[in-house]
Amino acid sequence: MDGSDVPETEISSSAPDDTSTGNERDERATSDRAPVALPAHVAGSGTLDRLVDTARDYAKASTAENTNKAYVADWKHFARWCRLKGTEPLPPSNEMIGLYLADLAAGSGSSPGLSVSTIERRLSGLAWNYVQRGFALDRKDRHIATVLAGIKRQHARPPVQKEAILPDDILAMVATLPHDLRGLRDRAILLIGFAGGLRRSEIVSLDHGKDDTPVSGGWIEILKDGAVLTLNAKTGWREVEVGRGSSEQTCPVHALEQWLHFARIDFGAVFVRTSRDGKKALESRLSDKHVARLIKQTVLDAGIRADLPEKDRLALFSGHSLRAGLASSAEVDERYIQKQLGHASAEMTRRYQRRRDRFRVNMTKAAGL
Repeated sequence: MDGSDVPETEISSSAPDDTSTGNERDERATSDRAPVALPAHVAGSGTLDRLVDTARDYAKASTAENTNKAYVADWKHFARWCRLKGTEPLPPSNEMIGLYLADLAAGSGSSPGLSVSTIERRLSGLAWNYVQRGFALDRKDRHIATVLAGIKRQHARPPVQKEAILPDDILAMVATLPHDLRGLRDRAILLIGFAGGLRRSEIVSLDHGKDDTPVSGGWIEILKDGAVLTLNAKTGWREVEVGRGSSEQTCPVHALEQWLHFARIDFGAVFVRTSRDGKKALESRLSDKHVARLIKQTVLDAGIRADLPEKDRLALFSGHSLRAGLASSAEVDERYIQKQLGHASAEMTRRYQRRRDRFRVNMTKAAGL
């Protein structure tokens, strides 16, 4: 492999720590084995043994990959906390879990307490992990429920929403990209992600055709009037239509076609890594972290919210900024936005609409005042 074929650097802030203790490695191993186990009276059956790994794979696929990673990290953190307190995570103790939640909320030393949403996520992770190990966690038990209620009462804050990327912003962002193969790819990612209202995981999971991978995360079909994206999303399979734009410079479908053509992609993953010089498409699929980094970098390069320090600008924008931008800027009936984003309720869609006309219906005047 020559220098030009060296792939882009993929940096993950969540890379595993090789300094973990033996006990922590045991906890991870237990988590990996836990979903499926044979009953003692049939253990050793050759026919059933061959199905164990398959069943484990299906069990693992029951939740999203990122969710699985978060749950593993939740259990690792809780198990370490228990050992530091001189106890063990198994069997579950509602009293100890209540103390754990209190510790998370209170913080320690210079470390601030976690947000309510993060604490609730940790609790969900523990509940899931206990189920995998054959235990049930009663979240309504008073030792857990009353502590959590008190945390919410004292520490709950309005949700922090990411800034929406609006049409002028997205055009300024794509204008900063180079005109090489990597630039074509990243332009297609931003425009398709915006026009489709896609999650970053949905963007990178796309394949060229329905039968390209054994377990597809979704695929594309390019038609005369646009592209149809079939996605295996959180709520099940759904279709997203991305129409052609008013000009080739702003058209997400044209950007996608250009990338596929010059990258010579007609099978497999749509968005793949490129060689370091940006001139050759490689085989490996992009990580969803690339989408997050791409958004943040192009926001900086385009000078969006230049009135703020760089650190604050980076914190304002994420993958969800694309979805929020579509929801906030598309002048169509709300139900169409709800369908495009794949939301189960209109209320969830409204959370994404950063600039909606809040007073379009004036209840004060409607009441006669």
